[in-house]
Amino acid sequence: MSVAICMTAFNANAALEIYENDGMSFSADGLVNAFYANSSIEKTDAAGVKSDRDQSRVRTGFLPNNIGFNFANQLSDMKIGMRSSFWVSISDADNHRDATPDDLGTGSLIDIRQFYGTVSGDWGELLVGKDFGLLNRANILGDELLLGFGQTSDFFGLVDGGNVSFGNISTGYTYPFPKSQITYRSPDLNGFKLAVGLMDPNKIAKNSSEELPRAEAELVYTTDLDNLGLKAWVSGAVQSSEIEDKKQNQSGVGYGANVKFSGFSLTASGFQTKGLGHIAGLDHLVGDDSIKTDGYLVQAAYTLDSNRFVLTYGETNVENTNSILDATHSNAGIAYFRTIRPGLTAVAEYNQTKADVSNSLVGEENNTISIGAVFTF
Repeated sequence: MSVAICMTAFNANAALEIYENDGMSFSADGLVNAFYANSSIEKTDAAGVKSDRDQSRVRTGFLPNNIGFNFANQLSDMKIGMRSSFWVSISDADNHRDATPDDLGTGSLIDIRQFYGTVSGDWGELLVGKDFGLLNRANILGDELLLGFGQTSDFFGLVDGGNVSFGNISTGYTYPFPKSQITYRSPDLNGFKLAVGLMDPNKIAKNSSEELPRAEAELVYTTDLDNLGLKAWVSGAVQSSEIEDKKQNQSGVGYGANVKFSGFSLTASGFQTKGLGHIAGLDHLVGDDSIKTDGYLVQAAYTLDSNRFVLTYGETNVENTNSILDATHSNAGIAYFRTIRPGLTAVAEYNQTKADVSNSLVGEENNTISIGAVFTF
């Protein structure tokens, strides 16, 4: 299945028109997936003691199951739109036998990641509400494993976690966590599209002060040259926090490029952050500016008829200048996607995830084989 269809799972490009009349429309889109995954994990703890275990799961893949609803109304030269999407994990089995009775049972982790309105015209679009962030947005949307499984590092508790697998979050990019925002997107300007947003800031601590909102931006360029398609992007984020009269500045930049030709898709992307995305690559968990993170992701994919083959490698490095606990997380994988029918894709995947927390003898090698199916409409 193409990356364009993968992006549909994140964006309001609905596949099913429910109502359309006189400029007004209502549509829906959805995704359901489930994977069988078997992980073989070897770990070394802080005391240098080695251990290993095998774990089988039937769980959600990288994308949670979701359903979205879209409304649009064309009013002369202005279009008003709204989108809401609800995301659900099926990885809610009895994971911990020592849990209290209140913690057992099904939870589903219903998550509202998009709930926004838009106003658009020849001048561009204004989005108000909750949507994914702009920093590293194109990095994650361009991930060839978006409809697959990806990494499940036991270092982050992902093997037995009740949420999703992680794709290449923390092994190549940070997650553009959904945020309350006011974002302007420009019209197409000779292949360039610019987005600039004011986001609800992320607090460094309960008693921290953020005088200004978080600012994020993204610039994307797309073009077709004969039989070659090119997409390139750069994104960024800045915010400031103050705690106990000490000011902390958080910032990040993401970038990448994708080239498509003759069935091949080649992607290279990277990022650097300061004080952002230092915990499992989640950019809403803000730290102080002594924590620096950088990473990259390289992928090659080939599509032949209904078959898509993917090779991937991603790595993230975390440096804490106030601590000896630096870390490197990486993921290497191979995946096969087979479109059985439009809206039904079978996936087989192998990932080797490694974690190395230097100077503390903490290490992990996690080999995971996963097989699953993805339904979309």
